[in-house]
Amino acid sequence: MEYFLQQLINGLTLGSIYGLIAIGYTMVFGIIGMVNFAHGDVFMLSTFIALIILMVLTQVIGITPLALALFIVLIAAMLLTSLWAWAIERLAYRPLRGSFRLAPLISAIGMSIFLSNLVQVTQGPRYKPAPTIASEVITLFQGADYSVTVSQKQILIVAVTAVLLAGFWYLVQFTAIGRAQRACEQDRKMAALLGVNVNATISLTFVLGAALAAVAGLMFMIYYGVVHFNDGFVPGVKAFTAAVLGGIGSLPGAVLGGLLIGLIETLWSAYFSIDYKDVATFSILAITLVFLPSGLLGKPEVEKV
Repeated sequence: MEYFLQQLINGLTLGSIYGLIAIGYTMVFGIIGMVNFAHGDVFMLSTFIALIILMVLTQVIGITPLALALFIVLIAAMLLTSLWAWAIERLAYRPLRGSFRLAPLISAIGMSIFLSNLVQVTQGPRYKPAPTIASEVITLFQGADYSVTVSQKQILIVAVTAVLLAGFWYLVQFTAIGRAQRACEQDRKMAALLGVNVNATISLTFVLGAALAAVAGLMFMIYYGVVHFNDGFVPGVKAFTAAVLGGIGSLPGAVLGGLLIGLIETLWSAYFSIDYKDVATFSILAITLVFLPSGLLGKPEVEKV
């Protein structure tokens, strides 16, 4: 029982990271109906941005309060990653928005390859270690053979995910920005006729998704302690899977899907062969979509006539 509870905590932590990335997928798909396959590499880029800024603050400038350094890193990483996402949307996606449906998809894949190779060339192919942060462990329960523990970084990751989900849900549901996004999601032409700046709203959606990816990138760096130029592919695919499982277009669904993917992956690795954890994840996704084609919290798409 203690072992199961420990893996449950680990799965929720990993799932929180997937959920943060999945929100970016679901926001972009909801507003323009396109899967941004470069989003995983935007997340990877944010891990390197966070690492570089953290090393500059702590090793060059000499900021000793770690909490202050992490706060500065978080803000700076969100701003710089959002700037990258804005440039990607403006240069690679917007000119192709009115083209045939495969054109933006090909552009997204090309941008993903570009970002991955850019980081590989500029930062090298080796793993980059990060400073040990918030590694203190709290013992929740001491069993006869196994103890249940939670680290400070696990608490931080889950708490940040919960706060950001609540904040972005409020943003979408109760603010002018959210109303503009929902209007563009339903009908971009009608939204434009009613005075909504569609281009600015779509750019802002990319920016917000990238800001969340930057938060996930910082949490990923803190949790694993290393970053690599290829870190965008596997977490990106799993985050996209989480968005589909939860119901792409639904913010709570994206986080729920992320948590489920994290739990499935962790529990399978704990009790069965780790070699088949991805098989288990995608098999459960396929089974779910057979019975719930729109995902767990997604709404059926209504065809406009």
